[in-house]
Amino acid sequence: MTVCLGTFMLLIDVTIVNVALPPMATDLSTSFSSLQWVVDGYALSLGVLLLGAGALSDMYGHRRFYIGGLILFAVSSLACGLAADPGLLVAARVVQGAGAAAMFTTTFALLNSSYQGRDRGVAYGVWGGVSGAATAIGPILGGLLTEAFSWRWIFLVNLPICIAAVVMCVTTLRADGARRPGSFDLWGTVTFTVAAGTLTYAVIRANDEGWSSPKTWGLLIVSGVALAAFAAIERFGKNPMFDLALLRNRSFSGILTAGLLVNFAAFAAFTYTSIWLQSVLGLSPLQAGLTGLPVSICSVLASGFAGARLHGRSPRLIIGGGMLLIGLGSLLSGFLITADSSWPALMAGYAIVGLGVGLVMPALASSAMGAVPHSRGGMAAGSLTTARQLGYAIGIAILGTVFASRAAAHLGGSTEAAHAVAGGQAGRLAGAFPEHVIRAAAAAGLDAGFYIGGAVGLVGALAVFLLVRPAPAPAAAPEPAMAS
Repeated sequence: MTVCLGTFMLLIDVTIVNVALPPMATDLSTSFSSLQWVVDGYALSLGVLLLGAGALSDMYGHRRFYIGGLILFAVSSLACGLAADPGLLVAARVVQGAGAAAMFTTTFALLNSSYQGRDRGVAYGVWGGVSGAATAIGPILGGLLTEAFSWRWIFLVNLPICIAAVVMCVTTLRADGARRPGSFDLWGTVTFTVAAGTLTYAVIRANDEGWSSPKTWGLLIVSGVALAAFAAIERFGKNPMFDLALLRNRSFSGILTAGLLVNFAAFAAFTYTSIWLQSVLGLSPLQAGLTGLPVSICSVLASGFAGARLHGRSPRLIIGGGMLLIGLGSLLSGFLITADSSWPALMAGYAIVGLGVGLVMPALASSAMGAVPHSRGGMAAGSLTTARQLGYAIGIAILGTVFASRAAAHLGGSTEAAHAVAGGQAGRLAGAFPEHVIRAAAAAGLDAGFYIGGAVGLVGALAVFLLVRPAPAPAAAPEPAMAS
């Protein structure tokens, strides 16, 4: 139960923020870039720190590390809820992601040490159900809290959950033994963090500076150098957190590519649809959250069907087919949204995306661990989760840049006006632009985002069909469908 509580909380915080972005933008007078970082700061921190956190938890004890992650998550959630300006909120979100990484990386180890035999299978099943529920409940809970109280309560609600989880950890989980010997890949963690962080920052800064700016290119060069340094450290280091030799395995490379692209294709655009639904169409936070139900419902149905009817089939078929559905669903959403559209235009595409997500997510983890030697199973699962979170963070940044660029083209080239539309403050433009122009600008931005997401989904499907071998992978515990 304590592990499920922590998992539920950290996964909800990926998606719960989306419906609160427009009121958050109004309350704090945030810039568009700051609003992107509220989402990306958490996802990026969680993604880049997972592998390093796993190594540290092995050394210092999984229960200790899990409790430490809970405490860090609680403190940073309080800081998020009390933040008086966008800078403090973004900084607190980054720390919150670090606490989430500490919790998430110890999940499987705690379950394995607490249960044996059939009970372990039941525990994994409960954990998987809780993880899936978090994805569905996040936007709805965020809408309820934001509408009934304020956006700050989407963070403050974490405090009693954290306290309860810590008490349960101390009273129910087996105590850790002495510190285990081992070494931490510090420089690998640093270079990987710099590479991912500067790449995301470069894409977000391109909103203001443009792609031809020396600042943008300087950040991209720093990212490339840091990535090359990371590869060298992992190649020649004594205790790498990621074994580059795994990439020689075609099946694992294809699965990792799908992991990198799936959250981008399936979920990155949802951040901007939530802003469109509230600031342009006038829906409440709760109503905006409820529009995501087709994704959740269809995902559960497809996951159940795959488990019952497709067990033992090639992961190439399941994952590749799921990525194809995600791509087609995103393309359909882009096709259906126009300046005159309302929320029903999202439903058909969302349903198809949900079917794809239901096929892809449960198969990714089992296929990744089945494609590598048993001794590298933990590393494979960790790198897959890292890839998914990085893909989501980079997707948010790219689609934000595209949204603003396309919106500006409909608003007389005004970057400031485009940022107001994309950043949840379209109401500020009333009087400066006719309503139909604002709606057309927002629709153009969403269309472009969905088309890019669709293309990314199709590329992921192609990568899986070309790289993943047709032999079935052994079953393993399902991985949660983390969204945004």
